Amino acid sequence: MTERASGLDPVRRAAVAGHVLEVLARACPGSRAELRGSLAVGTADPYSDIDALWTVPDDRFGACVDRVGAVLAEVRPLMALRGDPDSADTPGRRLLFAAFEGLPPYWRLDLGVVAEPGAEPTAPRVRHPWRPAASAIAGGVGAVKALHRGDPATAHALLTRAYPRVGLHARPTGTFAADLATLADAALALDPGLAREAAALTALPLP
Repeated sequence: MTERASGLDPVRRAAVAGHVLEVLARACPGSRAELRGSLAVGTADPYSDIDALWTVPDDRFGACVDRVGAVLAEVRPLMALRGDPDSADTPGRRLLFAAFEGLPPYWRLDLGVVAEPGAEPTAPRVRHPWRPAASAIAGGVGAVKALHRGDPATAHALLTRAYPRVGLHARPTGTFAADLATLADAALALDPGLAREAAALTALPLP
């Protein structure tokens, strides 16, 4: 099966990425949105996610972070939006992870929101939660991505890091279909609100 036949059409992903940049720039006059990572430098493969940076005026930083969910929903409905705990209290900087309905799980949006240097940036009122089980599922998606890239060692390492986030003390066995099912079951038991994400993980085809 080709990447396009399996839904991994780079043209479609490019259109989504372009729409993301468009709605972000429109949502905040004086801001700028740009691609980062492999899509920006032309090294993306069909499994690459979407990395973007949204630079906003310092006096609008808080409002932009507060509204980012509604802004991104203009692209397509969101399945999930969570925040990176390491940036949750950093003045003028947030890292957010968004999953869109109807897109392959590989194409998560990793969005950095930063304030232009200047005065003290305004503080957001909204704290986008970090959900350990969601992070573990994302690690599982990354493991499948690594397998498709011919890198089982990285896949195993990603699962090894993901397991403790959902309370699994055993190590992955290296039988990836079973390991992913174990991870999905544990994530769902810890956070029942992640039923769709867990199902999407176990539905991903393995090479």
